[in-house]
Amino acid sequence: MKKLFAVLLVVLLVAAPAAAAEKTLGLVISTLNNPFFVTLKQGAEEAATKAGVKLVVLDAQDDSAKMTAAMEDLIQQKVDAILVNPTDSDAVTPSIMKANAAGIPVLTIDRGASGGQVLCHVASDNVAGGVMAGEFLAKKLEGKGNVVELVGIPGTSAARDRGKGFNDAIATFKDIKVVASQAADFSRDKGLKVFENILQAQPEIAGVFAHNDEMILGAVAAAEAAGRTGIVFVGFDAVDDAVAAVKAGKLAATVAQQPAVIGAMGVEKAVAHLGGEKLPEFIPVPLQLVVE
Repeated sequence: MKKLFAVLLVVLLVAAPAAAAEKTLGLVISTLNNPFFVTLKQGAEEAATKAGVKLVVLDAQDDSAKMTAAMEDLIQQKVDAILVNPTDSDAVTPSIMKANAAGIPVLTIDRGASGGQVLCHVASDNVAGGVMAGEFLAKKLEGKGNVVELVGIPGTSAARDRGKGFNDAIATFKDIKVVASQAADFSRDKGLKVFENILQAQPEIAGVFAHNDEMILGAVAAAEAAGRTGIVFVGFDAVDDAVAAVKAGKLAATVAQQPAVIGAMGVEKAVAHLGGEKLPEFIPVPLQLVVE
């Protein structure tokens, strides 16, 4: 009887299907020193938990060399797919090509890449968001005045696209002049310092658009410290501090992205691809304007 039970047990063990191996996704984020990307990470983590996949998150700290090292790490780990939010659209390309050579699918989220084979790009339409911000600012200024543009990290798709949309919109208003366009690297501290210098150089400024809220909040602080009033400020991202600034009347508007949705959708689409689903090249996440 014992022998029969042992034989039956062996048969059952052999016949039982092997548990599906857990899938592992890698997520490389440009920086976690920015509330927008913290929220994006949280959205990705929640989606990974829901999908039953492991998510390895690495922080590039706005350093292209660290982003390259993070990508190399994930390739060495042989993750099933990589989601990357590039610090620089050009600098990330060789790493994407290495992942391609290793047979690891790559998705970009929020910011795109200049090259390599990218399975899918999940992001807001940054050009449309720039147009939205430019048109709002122009109407707020009644079509005239000097404006300033605070640019994000040069080389990122977000900076390029938001800048293009904004400048295309402003160009249609002949009495509005962009008197300064300077990089502040998506940083609040740099936004403050850069705008301090611009304030000294430009005695007449009617409006400011920044490629993200961190920079515009820095600019608002600089204007307050300098006693400069009557400037219309417009940001991008709708982080909590910016929404509070809109409610307080310090910020005229911010273009609202949905970072949690971007992160979650990136994970969901990576999992769908691993399950055999064909993905479109670009998946847009809707934008809206948060105003006073």
